[in-house]
Amino acid sequence: MTDQLASLVPERPRGLFGDAWHALRRRPLFWVSVSLIVLVLLMAAFPGLFASGDPNVADLSRSRGAPSAAAWFGYDNQGYDIYTRIVHGARASIVVGILSTIGVILVGATIGMVAGFYGGWLDAVVSRIADVFVGVPFVLGAIVILTTLNAGGDAGPVRIVAQVVLSISVLSWPVAMRIMRSTAIAAKQQDYVKAARALGASPRRIIGKHLLPNTVAPVLVYSTIALGAFIGAEATLSYLGIGLRQPVVSWGVMINSAKDYLRVAPHALLFPAGFLTATVLAFVMLGDAVREALDPKLR
Repeated sequence: MTDQLASLVPERPRGLFGDAWHALRRRPLFWVSVSLIVLVLLMAAFPGLFASGDPNVADLSRSRGAPSAAAWFGYDNQGYDIYTRIVHGARASIVVGILSTIGVILVGATIGMVAGFYGGWLDAVVSRIADVFVGVPFVLGAIVILTTLNAGGDAGPVRIVAQVVLSISVLSWPVAMRIMRSTAIAAKQQDYVKAARALGASPRRIIGKHLLPNTVAPVLVYSTIALGAFIGAEATLSYLGIGLRQPVVSWGVMINSAKDYLRVAPHALLFPAGFLTATVLAFVMLGDAVREALDPKLR
């Protein structure tokens, strides 16, 4: 009898994210991308679980050695174990991607929310400043920033990573700003915002309690895709010789060091490039799945 009564009670309506999770967990693409991302995150957080060797130990006697049972991915030109360096290099690549995404979202979304809510001259000024940054080619801007920051000479691993994160964040925040701005402009026209204003709510309360919860979904989708893109951007800058560099170990650094002897030792480039491609693709697939789940028109 109790079970029959419980079945007659209507289900509690799900919210936006509850409905999105209900849709996501039925998508194989979502679980494939999450599995790849979890694997890479485990490699970055606990490299000792996957490789017991030292990534900084080189032996020229095994230079350009082919993959074997002793070294699954072979050795590079300096005699480094490629598999060990790939496992340990995941940390730098992931750290750059996560910190760059956090910086872009915090700066861009905050500025976009304020500009979209207040409008007027503030919106015009912010939009023109963003247009200036958008007009700067990413690689050219990164070359200018990183060569200026590297003018002081040698730097430690923390400073090297911080410089790359800063350059990516400075050049990429307008995208998050535009997304948040357009969403805030649409949201502030809704009845619940007008009602809050009529009741005397302060701008801070309207933004924090009403606008932000209803505008975070597009930024969440962008941040998921951007994280993978920033990992690829780090590899691009490292390949050009202006991004991460020794003593930092990353996939981009490995690709840069292997590009000059691709014909004689292609495995030194293909393996880190493969891990890089799979990781970026996993974040892009996750972003697409989240976008489709959060947008009812795409279901």
